Amino acid sequence: MRFLRRRPAATLPDDWVDIVERNVAHWALLDDEERERLGDLMEAIVEGKRWEAANGFALTDEIRTVIAAQAALLVLGLGFDWYRAVQAIVVHPSTVMSHEPRPGPAGTMEDGPFPLLGLADSNFGPVLIAWDEARANARHPEWGHDVVLHEFAHKLDMLDDVINGTPPLHRREDGVRWYEVCTGELALLRVGEGWPLRDYGGTDPGEFFAVATEAFFDLPLELEAAKPELYRVLRDFYRQDTAVRARRAAGREEGH
Repeated sequence: MRFLRRRPAATLPDDWVDIVERNVAHWALLDDEERERLGDLMEAIVEGKRWEAANGFALTDEIRTVIAAQAALLVLGLGFDWYRAVQAIVVHPSTVMSHEPRPGPAGTMEDGPFPLLGLADSNFGPVLIAWDEARANARHPEWGHDVVLHEFAHKLDMLDDVINGTPPLHRREDGVRWYEVCTGELALLRVGEGWPLRDYGGTDPGEFFAVATEAFFDLPLELEAAKPELYRVLRDFYRQDTAVRARRAAGREEGH
């Protein structure tokens, strides 16, 4: 298998495949070509981004590899350049308490403190990730929540310098359909008809896109069944058919 080739020790560790197999459930859904591409993107992320540990926390090969695998999954159909606004990845050992106000429902602001699992800073700012949460999310996509997917989706949204839930789309004519579908689904989420999306996605359009991204990757069959139009616009943007991938993997399991 080509994806098992040895990679330079200065980037991913030699046992990166073993680390991903143990810790990232999505790996089992990928075919050989996708695994090869994921490895290339992981290598670019580990080598090309600045990694920092907060509060005296020590970064390990496992931490970098698992976070890079989740981030690489997001741009598997897009490419590494879509992370051009990510200069640094800051890893905390666990949840951080933030005392800054944050957006609440219907345009309100709520006062802290709030538990902070992750944060995507604007423009070329860093992405902050709580490692314990990232590790748990990578192992349990059935929860429908992944802090790495969520925060890196925000960085895609920020590429056009506007945090509005609309990343740069591939074709200009896609914009109208994107706006119609996402606006309608955001309204449904706000009145309690958003499953399988998390309620937090109702905060604003930016959070809606990040939460919808989590569902697209972690709960693709549920999203496709419950919200087929939203699934389709996300499929066309990410250039990945995650529901087909999930069904393909299920078929492999049944064949054993």
